[in-house]
Amino acid sequence: MIVVADTSVLLNLSRIGQVELLLRLFREVVVPETVAGEFRRLARATPRFQGLILPEWVCVRSETAAVPEVRTSGLDPGEVAAIELALAIRADALLVDERRGQAVAKRLGLRTIGVLGILLQAKRSGLVPRMVTLLDALEVEAQFWISAELRQRVLELAGE
Repeated sequence: MIVVADTSVLLNLSRIGQVELLLRLFREVVVPETVAGEFRRLARATPRFQGLILPEWVCVRSETAAVPEVRTSGLDPGEVAAIELALAIRADALLVDERRGQAVAKRLGLRTIGVLGILLQAKRSGLVPRMVTLLDALEVEAQFWISAELRQRVLELAGE
């Protein structure tokens, strides 16, 4: 399975020490140059992501042709580039957390998976022992907001 990742998924999984799950769950993880640049910039400038390094196994690809519907959607440059690349290479999924980015991608026929979906896949595959520990780390270390209802639903799906 080939996936294209947006910046937030990579940053948040890196912050909690779980970015390697992507390599174990998917055959190839691809990002556009814009996402690689955003990752590096945020790892330098944002305290909670300070010092993170984009994994060597992430394949950085050149930008692709513009898709007008994506360019006029109001998404940030990384999301735009990730959706365009996912369309261009016919990726199996787009890894993205932002609701607007997911909505645009789905309208264009892309399957989307967020960080919680990735963690659930890893739990179901036996790659992580406890979901609650990962959710705690996301909320505390990465400052990733999860509503109480969503947290409960994810834990139920994880069998915890």
